[in-house]
Amino acid sequence: MIARLWKGWTTLENADAYESLLRETVLPGLQHINGYRGGYIMRQDGNEEVEFAVLNLFESLEAVKTFAGPDYTVPVFEPEARRLLAKVEPIARHYEVKSAP
Repeated sequence: MIARLWKGWTTLENADAYESLLRETVLPGLQHINGYRGGYIMRQDGNEEVEFAVLNLFESLEAVKTFAGPDYTVPVFEPEARRLLAKVEPIARHYEVKSAP
């Protein structure tokens, strides 16, 4: 299994809207991808910004490429996400999962 980890930051004002977008649109939209195994939304509220880490699980690197394309380290965004995010990590990181619950 492959874990795809990516981080982005929002303003305090946009944090709830971004979280809702992830919960209601982004993660459910990935369910149609063959080999997608679910995901996690992690949020850390700061004094001036909110950091999100999104971890998606895929059964293989080929499944990741189905989602992200051949240059799979490039983050994939919904158009609405670009409006809500203040800054983004320029690459998505991929890890081979060695142990899972």
